[in-house]
Amino acid sequence: MSIIIEGLNKIYPSGNHALKDVNLTIPSGMFGLLGPNGAGKSTLMRILVALMEPTSGKVSMFGYDLRTQKKDIRRILGYLPQDFRFFAKYKTYEFLDYAARLSGITNSRVRKQKVADMLEQVGLYDARDRFASRLSGGMKRRLGIAQALIHDPKIIIVDEPTTGLDPEERIKFRNILTNIAEHDVSIILSTHIVGDISSSCTHMTLMNRGQVSFFGSPEDLLKAAEGSVWLIHANDEEFHEIIEKYPVVATIPAEKGWDVQVVTKDIDPRYKAEAMVPNLEHAYVHFIDTTFNEWSNA
Repeated sequence: MSIIIEGLNKIYPSGNHALKDVNLTIPSGMFGLLGPNGAGKSTLMRILVALMEPTSGKVSMFGYDLRTQKKDIRRILGYLPQDFRFFAKYKTYEFLDYAARLSGITNSRVRKQKVADMLEQVGLYDARDRFASRLSGGMKRRLGIAQALIHDPKIIIVDEPTTGLDPEERIKFRNILTNIAEHDVSIILSTHIVGDISSSCTHMTLMNRGQVSFFGSPEDLLKAAEGSVWLIHANDEEFHEIIEKYPVVATIPAEKGWDVQVVTKDIDPRYKAEAMVPNLEHAYVHFIDTTFNEWSNA
């Protein structure tokens, strides 16, 4: 296994317990880290890339200890943060060349070839002479992943990469990551967008309030939500009652009221409801709502 996380905790000076006894074993390939805003995903990412110290716990990456071997880990690590910035004065190829020099590629001939190859790989070769600050949002994210890949890392950590992208750019970005993951590279994709996980990840974890709510495959997550997703055919009076009573995933106007998709283990027999086959979005709501209620009632 490429990454082993044991008993990881992060408590801020304010007393906020951002991570609570996180235990994960992350294999090679594309791994999804899913959860709502405030779940602890970004805190975990910052710890894994050695930008933040944990309060307690242990992290091992390809046999390197994060506390004592940070330099070794940084050599095998690529990182694309959510708020990645570019230097306005650099053209696209100049920025990537600069990133390559920072990563330790000192031979100018080798560096020039790697920059050209990487720009081709992420679909930016034709935009190589454009200033990086003037690229579209999707192109900037692709340049961001190029700088994370330029030194051939074993681990790539990507934080909320498709937020704000249009559907076409989101698909392009996911395809790039999927192709990279096929070359024995571990990619951790942190996101709150369910579609990013379902389209690309073979393994995943779901975090909520600093804890791991689920670990397994997307298929396992779907199975766990079976029997908890319902389509209710509701009149106007029932509709307002239902949206107050249950976690609602979708509402669709119908001829005599509404078709409402809800996630719950216990459906009121008064309603005209039929069981649905869950998708990943349903399963996500199922786990988030279940853990929220467990903690609220603890």
